[in-house]
Amino acid sequence: MTDTQDYTSGPGAASHGHGHGPFIASIDQGTTSSRCIVFDRDGRIVAVDQKEHEQIFPKPGWVEHDAAEIWTNVQEVVDRAIAKAGITGADVKAIGITNQRETTLLWDKATGEPVHNALVWQDTRTDALCKELGRNVGSDRFRRETGLPLASYFAGPKIRWLLDHVDGLRERAEAGEILFGTMDSWVIWNLTGGPHGGVHVTDVTNASRTMLMNLATLDWDERILTSMEIPAAVLPTIRSSAEVYGTAAAGALAGVPVASALGDQQAALFGQTCFDKGEAKSTYGTGTFLLMNTGDAPVNSYNGLLTTVGYRIGDQAPVYALEGSIAVTGSLVQWMRDQMGLIKSAAEIETLASSVEDNGGAYFVPAFSGLFAPYWRADARGVIAGLTRYVTKAHIARAVLEATAWQTREIVDAMTKDSGVELTALKVDGGMTSNNLLMQTLSDFLDAPVVRPMVAETTALGAAYAAGLAVGFWPDTDALRANWRRAAEWTPRMEADVRDREYKNWLKAVERSMGWIEDEE
Repeated sequence: MTDTQDYTSGPGAASHGHGHGPFIASIDQGTTSSRCIVFDRDGRIVAVDQKEHEQIFPKPGWVEHDAAEIWTNVQEVVDRAIAKAGITGADVKAIGITNQRETTLLWDKATGEPVHNALVWQDTRTDALCKELGRNVGSDRFRRETGLPLASYFAGPKIRWLLDHVDGLRERAEAGEILFGTMDSWVIWNLTGGPHGGVHVTDVTNASRTMLMNLATLDWDERILTSMEIPAAVLPTIRSSAEVYGTAAAGALAGVPVASALGDQQAALFGQTCFDKGEAKSTYGTGTFLLMNTGDAPVNSYNGLLTTVGYRIGDQAPVYALEGSIAVTGSLVQWMRDQMGLIKSAAEIETLASSVEDNGGAYFVPAFSGLFAPYWRADARGVIAGLTRYVTKAHIARAVLEATAWQTREIVDAMTKDSGVELTALKVDGGMTSNNLLMQTLSDFLDAPVVRPMVAETTALGAAYAAGLAVGFWPDTDALRANWRRAAEWTPRMEADVRDREYKNWLKAVERSMGWIEDEE
């Protein structure tokens, strides 16, 4: 939600002067931009620098990034953030990395040149390949080992696509001349020297999004590598999320240990200090990602969720999570603004929705690109149900906010069914959390407290926390919990019978959205 970006630095941004070192630097290599944030011991932001990179769309459904451009940008934002903070590399105790997940890159080991643009997580070119890999088993073929359904999201099939479509690449890969990485690996390899001694690693959270890692052994699964025809020689070593991988070789942070890597949603879970079983966070951006800590055992999902690694600190036991995603949340508000012209700014939706007491009987299911968790129905399309002459644009605005809250409720219900763990509280972050009406509605629909932290940059903070733990900057997770400060909390105010009736209506509306596209083939 572009025009809520100004809310995201939040309280706790650089207002308190510098020089109270030491610090941790966090590199957040995201889908649209790369940034570097410097944090102090209290987990407060000292300086930020950010730079966008180009989105490349060679064909419909194809999305690519130029990895060389991204590495140039990463170096720039690091140097500028350190300069803005008025410090030197000597004041920085460790570097943490967090990244857009599943985005896939192959590069030349000797030169460091990418062999092709990176294939971004949103890229759907591997759809047909995934169907083919499912053979007679279907999308659950590798779910038992990996926790993931066969889908174009994940990195494994993207590697296979590149090996099949770039001239001579398979031969070079089998000869050991090519390296694969998700963006964490690419940044760490370059940061630690690139062709001159760069460390080729990934962490368990990123590895768990490739469809190639076995969740039980936390190692590459040879049977799956064989099935997908991916040579093991290209793969990085899997390490924990918080340990020293190597040392930065150049730039403002030369000599500083590189000490953490976490995929962005897992980093947010860590930054929100969801260290106990049943603790969950939800990140409200363009779409929404909800992760729940399920403790030291992977929980299989029978309700449309992904099983993933939450984090692993050093040689401690790994912590697993269930993940649910909603395709359209912030982008629905953008749609109301840009396509419908019903509001002029994203913030205005709250004012408009607050001008009425309820939804006036209207329910909005934003299945613009099908339904994600827990349904996974590609044949669904958006509907507004329950319309009468009584309904105004204010009721529609309210239905828009309720859609995000009901979809969250559906994922939380699925998590409870899968894990047997009741949600204790939902910690929230992301641009949409500045909408107080949405936050209250969430609490009402979930019948649980909703809590927003002081530092809204939980993704970068999570990477900083993990790096700090690895080098002893913070002693343990209890110290991190003590750092976590709430900015606001909402508690349920809705009558149970009203909640139940409204949920029933919502589920009826969801049914109306299904089966719209007749023949998916």
